[in-house]
Amino acid sequence: MLRTRDITIEEVPLLRRMIVEFATFERLADQVTITEEMLARDIVGSSPRFRGLLPEWDGQVAGYAIYFSFYSSFEGPGLFIEDIYVREEFRSKGIGKALMAEIAAIALREGLVALRWEVLDWNRPAIDFYKRLGATFLDDWKAVRLEGEGLRRLAGITQ
Repeated sequence: MLRTRDITIEEVPLLRRMIVEFATFERLADQVTITEEMLARDIVGSSPRFRGLLPEWDGQVAGYAIYFSFYSSFEGPGLFIEDIYVREEFRSKGIGKALMAEIAAIALREGLVALRWEVLDWNRPAIDFYKRLGATFLDDWKAVRLEGEGLRRLAGITQ
């Protein structure tokens, strides 16, 4: 039986382990630099930087979802889904859809207008899953990122 609940600060070590599992699946494990301390700092407080859900299947943690607020100047506020991860042994049980549905319900309860997320172009099962949910793919848009030295240089900070 499936139960979904909020991630607590006590579960940050488990969350970080699953982030590494997910990154390994996505062939990006070498890019994980997040620490338990960073996660713990960012999930608490009056304005947490992210929120998270843990799905449990028959009492076992089956994955996680991380999401946070964004604001569109064209449409208004929404939620950005950073990760939806279902551990391999729990896949094909409707857990991913349940996580997406829970985040959609949160967005509607909070009066938000949309969900956004990204998917790697080689992840056909995820792409097909999102299509079945009715998601629109923004093929005319490119994801853009500035980090590390480029971020410091733009900010005028040199090291």
